[in-house]
Amino acid sequence: MFCSGCGHAVVPGQAVCQQCGRPIAPPVPPVPGMNYLVDAYAGKIRTLGVFWLAYGGISLILGFMGMAFAHAFMGHWGMWNHGPWGNDFPFGNWFWPAIWRFAWFTLLVRAGLAFAAGWGLMERAPWARLVALIAAFFSILKFPFGTAIGIFTLVLLLGYRNNMLYSEMQHRPLPY
Repeated sequence: MFCSGCGHAVVPGQAVCQQCGRPIAPPVPPVPGMNYLVDAYAGKIRTLGVFWLAYGGISLILGFMGMAFAHAFMGHWGMWNHGPWGNDFPFGNWFWPAIWRFAWFTLLVRAGLAFAAGWGLMERAPWARLVALIAAFFSILKFPFGTAIGIFTLVLLLGYRNNMLYSEMQHRPLPY
């Protein structure tokens, strides 16, 4: 223990610093029940990680199915061959392939964010909290599952108390 005024070493239990005369503050006792709070929070974070992994898998499977259906329904590159949208009207040859690639990119990024958030939360990685919050904001409009997991993530990870519990949880060993 050291004096906060001059930095001189002091003996625990000493009331004032012998060098500068400044009163020594008593050490802060540990928060009662902190182990229980951190353990309960760690269980919730582990559950959230499992949910993100499951959501990423479901999103990927349903996305592939939706893209396969769209490809079969709309034809090659998403163009209709007859009617008002045939013959490259009104956008040209570049539009439908660009939309198709953007849809694939969006699907893979969303599923990748979900997998990264799930794995990081289960491993208690310091970056996982931020990735999970970003994934929650991207998924919140995907009703009903994306909305549910997005709200659950925001409630569980935002706020000073949750930030403190998450940082405390990182310093403890994993239970497995």
